[in-house]
Amino acid sequence: MTSKKLVNSVAGCADDALAGLVACNPNLQLLQGHRVALRSDLDSLKGRVALLSGGGSGHEPAHAGFIGKGMLTGVIAGAVFTSPAVGSILAAIRAVAQAGTVGTLLIVKNYTGDRLNFGLAREQARAEGIPVEMVVIGDDSAFTVLKKAGRRGLCGTVLIHKVAGALAEAGVGLEEITKRVNVVAQAMGTLGVSLSSCSVPGSKPTFELSADEVELGLGIHGEAGVRRIKMATADEIVKLMLDHMTDTTNASHVPVQPGSSVVMMVNNLGGLSFLELGIIADAAVRSLEGRGVKIARALVGTFMSALEMPGISLTLLLVDEPLLKLIDAETTAVAWPNVAAVSITGRKRNRVAPAEPQEALDSTAVGGSASKRMALVLERVCSTLLGLEEHLNALDRAAGDGDCGTTHSRAARAIREWLKEGPPPASPAQLLSKLSVLLLEKMGGSSGALYGLFLTAAAQPLKVKTSLPAWSAAMDAGLEAMQKYGKAAPGDRTMLDSLWAAGQELQAWKSPGADLLQVLTKAVKSAEAAAEATKNMEAGAGRASYISSARLEQPDPGAVAAAAILRAILEVLQS
Repeated sequence: MTSKKLVNSVAGCADDALAGLVACNPNLQLLQGHRVALRSDLDSLKGRVALLSGGGSGHEPAHAGFIGKGMLTGVIAGAVFTSPAVGSILAAIRAVAQAGTVGTLLIVKNYTGDRLNFGLAREQARAEGIPVEMVVIGDDSAFTVLKKAGRRGLCGTVLIHKVAGALAEAGVGLEEITKRVNVVAQAMGTLGVSLSSCSVPGSKPTFELSADEVELGLGIHGEAGVRRIKMATADEIVKLMLDHMTDTTNASHVPVQPGSSVVMMVNNLGGLSFLELGIIADAAVRSLEGRGVKIARALVGTFMSALEMPGISLTLLLVDEPLLKLIDAETTAVAWPNVAAVSITGRKRNRVAPAEPQEALDSTAVGGSASKRMALVLERVCSTLLGLEEHLNALDRAAGDGDCGTTHSRAARAIREWLKEGPPPASPAQLLSKLSVLLLEKMGGSSGALYGLFLTAAAQPLKVKTSLPAWSAAMDAGLEAMQKYGKAAPGDRTMLDSLWAAGQELQAWKSPGADLLQVLTKAVKSAEAAAEATKNMEAGAGRASYISSARLEQPDPGAVAAAAILRAILEVLQS
């Protein structure tokens, strides 16, 4: 079965993609009749060298995203994964020559079709008297034994765009740029890895991978790599990649050694999440620095993709200070990241957190027995929530994410770890404040924020008194804070419904002679009834409010959890 793609037509997708980029970028223009994008200020390049690159579409933002002052002058795009037409390449060369440039450098990735078509266009242009040179970039470090075709051109080509662009902007001549770029290209290597294949519009995936397999050393056209490895952690995969890239027995290795200074590119091949990209980047930095390699600059993002392929490539370029100045030179290319001209290695990455404010002694602290009772209550709450994890997750799946039980279990485990550090404060105000900070930090999600708000607000009335009326006022304060910031109201099918029902019953504590357990028992029963009643409510707040009410046939998991917490508290006090 062919994959789904958001295109107007398979035949026109490359044209439409380039047109979209130009339409949204006033610094670019299309060359009429050709799939060519050029700088809109060509006339400003008079007397300078023009830089043209390109290849098949499907590698966006490469190459058109790197057109701009300080990088490429223009790009010739082919159909998806197809070399551009000779006629379009020649038209681009003529266009920049007519603008008064003193020569053109073609930057070509090492693929047969690109070499042939760009090479033929170069020869035709030279026959017309236009000075044209061509560099063929092969930075693939996958093959341990070099083949006749040479190393494939991969994401390192983007670094060549940058270096050549900085030289051209500085007024360096064609012959000198060509010479220096060829030297830089020899000090560079790239290796890719992917979790699955990609698919050309209108076609099936280019290869298949088992669920436990990863493709190592693949190219950027959906072709298979040099070998398949078992799925592993990000750290393990990055280590394997760097080992392969720097192995001196590998004919295409990068000569990186302890003490080397490099520019590192972590490139998204198209379909990897930004979360995974960050994890890979962290692993790469740690692994390289662990080998004694200095990371002078780190570029992380999507630079040269393979459509929607869920994978990454790592590029290492050996650099010295003169080369770094070219990497750091200003460019207006929209796809080049705004990288600080500061070394990654040696930079302080952590700031000391501010100290917690000193707590004033609380006059309501009443010694060891109260603290032990608090610990018993918390332990019962924790065991209750851990026992409900799967049930709460099952209830939560109706609203989409299914993690309510996991979130509450995370809170329970955090509280247990905290209790191991020592007895909890005997002061109710201090206890609720401590729990608030703990849940805000460890629980996560909107539940953590809501519990944190509730406990922070509830702690305030208890700083003065800990009588039953004060506890009722604490409940009122917590509920008010939850409504103020959570925007939920009773009847909205949230955890507030259980707590609100309990809070109404706890108003009885404000009456003289009120019985603690009698009132609390009624409050717990009301909370449980309110939680059960949420299955008949239409969600008015939270993620569930986006789901059709017809699909919400179970009670709200947050309301169920809140009622269970109140029940656990009651059971301990009763015993």
